Amino acid sequence: MLNPQARRSRSYLLGSAVALALATLGTLPAQASSHREAPSIAGMPKVDGTDFYMFNSYDPARQGYVTFIANYVPLQDSYGGPNYFAMDPKALYEIHVNNDGSGVENITFQFRFNSVNTNFGVGGVAIPLVAHGQLTSGGSTPSYSADPNLNVYENYSVTVVEGDRRAGKKTVLTSNGHNTLIKPLDNVGTKTIPNYTTYAGQYVYPLDTFTVAGQSCAGGQVFVGQRLDPFFVNLGQTFDLINIQSTGNASPTTPSTPNNGTNGMVQPYYGTAPGSDSHTGTGVNYAYDSLADKNITSLVLELPASCLTKGSDPVIGAWTTASVRQSKIYNPTPANGAGSETADTTREGGSWTQVSRLGMPLVNEVVIGLKDKDLFNASKPKDDVAHFAPYVLTPTLPQLIQLLYPSAPAPTGTVIQALGTAPVRDDLIAAFLTGVSFTVPPNANLQVGATANVGTSVNFSNVPATGSKTTLAEMLRLNTGIPATPLASQRRLGLIGLDAAGFPNGRRPIDDVVDIELRVAEGRLCSLNGTLTNTNWACTPGTAPAGNVDFADGVAFKHLPGDNGKPVTLSTTFPYLNTPIAGSPNQSGY
Repeated sequence: MLNPQARRSRSYLLGSAVALALATLGTLPAQASSHREAPSIAGMPKVDGTDFYMFNSYDPARQGYVTFIANYVPLQDSYGGPNYFAMDPKALYEIHVNNDGSGVENITFQFRFNSVNTNFGVGGVAIPLVAHGQLTSGGSTPSYSADPNLNVYENYSVTVVEGDRRAGKKTVLTSNGHNTLIKPLDNVGTKTIPNYTTYAGQYVYPLDTFTVAGQSCAGGQVFVGQRLDPFFVNLGQTFDLINIQSTGNASPTTPSTPNNGTNGMVQPYYGTAPGSDSHTGTGVNYAYDSLADKNITSLVLELPASCLTKGSDPVIGAWTTASVRQSKIYNPTPANGAGSETADTTREGGSWTQVSRLGMPLVNEVVIGLKDKDLFNASKPKDDVAHFAPYVLTPTLPQLIQLLYPSAPAPTGTVIQALGTAPVRDDLIAAFLTGVSFTVPPNANLQVGATANVGTSVNFSNVPATGSKTTLAEMLRLNTGIPATPLASQRRLGLIGLDAAGFPNGRRPIDDVVDIELRVAEGRLCSLNGTLTNTNWACTPGTAPAGNVDFADGVAFKHLPGDNGKPVTLSTTFPYLNTPIAGSPNQSGY
């Protein structure tokens, strides 16, 4: 049912544990997604990749398709005019796909942007706003031209590259023969754009059929534009030494008080009972979704799985990057925008230099030391072992949790003789670097597609078919052969909640990656060993006593600010993410 792949044997994992430990850069979760996660990228928001999602499309009419969502330009306040949140026309944005377990891109989708100034003026003098009239949605769908009332707008192109991202074969993708597509204006307000959902819908583009490595890619679609940021997390209190209330500290109506771990719980539960897997999170209201009123810019691409995979192997890995030219010279007398492009304030040259990288969520924040965060953003998955081994020999997040919460049970893991008493977390190696494989017994509450509590034994794997020859590399992995779980049945804890289509088997907007990675870092996979069989990790509940603790930040997708009892409904259709918050009238939240 789930297209099981060749497995790593337990003996292989243990016998290679030292080498694997050196490669485990992606095993420690952070408490935020990649918003301003490295010193250099914090000053380059236009090329800051914040989140990456990859999932089997759950639109009932789009079965057999895979959706990629690459988000950039973090922490967008909806009122952030007059220039709002344009992409960088001198940058290169990419989504990379690896389909042979090598840790090297086999297919790359490149996005390039351009800003166009229409030079509208009043009385011969240029106006200071991005529009000079109301934007409508009365044109053709899809529309290949910008609204005539725009004073400045963005267009973009998409190119697919086979093989090496710089030297491979390139094909420009088209939509009804058009190779230049329009990015809708950000949601500046209801006077400028009365119906933003309909307006932006004009710029969802069907892609013409193209070919990659001999495989036909038919029926794809693309959208680029502003969306409501789907990531959810309690940011401020988490970074304040994990200063979040626990279940015994306060009622929902009282302000948060410092939690020093006296009761052994790091953070509160939400739902109807401790550890609830409810994806609506109704009930207890402890935490604030710090991104509830933020927008994001999304590059959304949906393609048939058959043109992304290699041979009969349904497993793919993917990650996103952004690159800029090596050199930049500021122009002391920038152009006045008299031509088709906006003012040229810089002159740039040299080869492309990667400045942002994102695969699995939450890696660069706390796994990588401050001095190497920029290096991680510039690196490639195939080089992870060589560059970042020191940061995984001593996993810090579990130790930090125990330092701040002395009564919390300590995570341990499997001890390998060659490393003395240093713990080697083979469960984390599987989850973040190789993919996971296991067997779920009958009637164990497994969700597969629309079927809950499957009555037969099921083999699961998102390990590439190359098995033990797979390059150890941090990237997001997906078994495209697993049917998508309908939105109404999706479980926020993903794979550890026994939803076969959930994170870390890809990543969906509803997946609570903060809670999942906290629990996996503390040993949740170990605690499942016994319930699950034929696992490609050796640790057991006895070797990771913290694995049964329901660590959480108290935020579930996606709720009104400060209210986990009112979930926002996600869309079941492309581009899947919700309409961004309008900048006017002045409002808070949704």
